[in-house]
Formats: sequence, structure tokens, C-alpha cells
Amino acid sequence: MKLQITINGKTYTAEVEVLEDDSTTRKLGADPHQSDSATPMPPIGAYTPTSTLNRSDVNEKLYRSPLTGLVIKVNVKPGQQVEANQLIIVLEAMKMETSITAHHAGKVKSVHVAPGDSVKLNQVLVEFE
Repeated sequence: MKLQITINGKTYTAEVEVLEDDSTTRKLGADPHQSDSATPMPPIGAYTPTSTLNRSDVNEKLYRSPLTGLVIKVNVKPGQQVEANQLIIVLEAMKMETSITAHHAGKVKSVHVAPGDSVKLNQVLVEFE
């Protein structure tokens, strides 16, 4: 199979060979954000602990900062019931915002930060019961 790509106005042709036919791979042009399951998906760019860690490594009760930055928004308070994929906190680092969402439903036990606080990598932000 031949493919053609244009970069900065110059066209390149490449010949590729499909070594293995895997029917489970995503087809070209398919929407990468579309899910086949009924489980709601977090917003694009949202941080969930399972996106970077193995499930066995995640403490389901503690939500830690995935980066060093500034707390922009806190959307939860102690005693509040939270649904899976609900926005919990928004952090900012280097002029970019990172949304942290709940990876499961639960009740907030305590919130350890407030808007304007500086946070370090892995600092506890929110604790669930």
C-alpha cells in the first residue's frame, strides 16, 4: 500500500505493508473520543489517576496533584456526593489548565486545598470516605 503525505508544501510518498490484520484496531478517520460503552467519559484533557497509573496502584480515597501548579477552582466541599467523571479541581501550570475528575462516585471527606494555593506533585488535594 502506498501513502502520500505533504509537509510544508512538499509531497512525500511512502510504501507500507500491513503485517497483521487486527480487527480490534481503530479505523482511520474514526472519532478517538467516541466510546463503545455506556460509561460516561471524562472531558478531553481531564486527569484521572487511572490514566497514568495501574489500577492496583491507585488509592481510591486520595486524589493527588498530577503536577506542580496553582489551584484555580475547587468544585467540591466536604460531605458532598460526587459522581464518576465529575469535575473536582482545576489546576494551572505554565498557562495551561488541568481538570481533575472523580474516577468513581463517592462522598468527599475533606478538601486539602483552596483556590490560589500552590501545590506540589503528588500532594493530596481531596480525600473521599
